[in-house]
Amino acid sequence: QVYVAESGGGFVQSGGSLRLSCAASGINFRLHTMNWYRQTPGKQRELVATITSEGTTNYGDFVKGRFTISRDNVRRTVFLEMNNLKSEDSATYFCNTLARGTTYWGRGTQVTVSS
Repeated sequence: QVYVAESGGGFVQSGGSLRLSCAASGINFRLHTMNWYRQTPGKQRELVATITSEGTTNYGDFVKGRFTISRDNVRRTVFLEMNNLKSEDSATYFCNTLARGTTYWGRGTQVTVSS
C-alpha cells in the first residue's frame, strides 16, 4: 500500500523559514515524481513545486526563488525548503505522487505565517 506523510509545518514569523518533509512508502520512490501543493480554506489546491525522478524541478509562479524542492532517494523523502515566508504562504501543505494510475495524497501539514 502506498503511504505519503508530510511533516515540518508550524508557526513562523514573516520573513522566516521552514523545512517541510514528505516521506513515501509502498513505491519505488526513486522512479516517481513528487509534488507539493498547498490549500487555504475556500480556495483550490495549487501546485507549489515538483521534482521528477531525474531531479528536474518546477515551481509555482508565486514561489519566485523563495522555495527549494529536493529529494533524498535513500530516505524516500522529498523536502520543501521555504525561505522569506509571507503571510500569504499560510496554508495546509500537501505532498502527492502518482503510482499505478492513482494519485496518493498525504494528510497535509499546516504552515502559519504571522505578519
